[in-house]
Amino acid sequence: MKLSRLNRLIHRWGSIAIALPVIVVIVSGIILQLKKESAWVQPPTAKGSSTELSLSFDQILAATRAVPEAEVLGWEHISRLDVRPDKGMVKVRCNNRWEVQLDTQTGDVLQVAYRRSDLIESLHDGSFFSDLAKLRVFLPTAMMLAILWGTGGYLFFRLTKKMLNRRCS
Repeated sequence: MKLSRLNRLIHRWGSIAIALPVIVVIVSGIILQLKKESAWVQPPTAKGSSTELSLSFDQILAATRAVPEAEVLGWEHISRLDVRPDKGMVKVRCNNRWEVQLDTQTGDVLQVAYRRSDLIESLHDGSFFSDLAKLRVFLPTAMMLAILWGTGGYLFFRLTKKMLNRRCS
């Protein structure tokens, strides 16, 4: 089999094999590019009253527990804290994807919003489906996409060279 025919076969069938995962990656990637522009994807960062951190962990937990949407009973319901000293606030990211932003000085709730960016990121890297899907579907898809880039470039330059040769003769 000639290299050019093998190249076309790989390009054709490879693109069909990875179509669905690539669509998921492209759409989720576009949405993630706009996450700072869209409060629907990721809540904007509020600004607190002071850049001084005077809240204890117990106060952060108590303030978060008071927010019904957060569904926090203890630290096991909190995924992470994101402290922004320059903004005077701390983001409490809950396991149920709700985000509570607290003033680091007063402990007042600045904002409560649903955070979709983590869900979209897990779709983007395939971990939403499972760690197995991430490694056995999305990783090979990325590798095949690199191969398609190479075969597509080969096809482009080969056809361009043929067209130039026809014009010159």
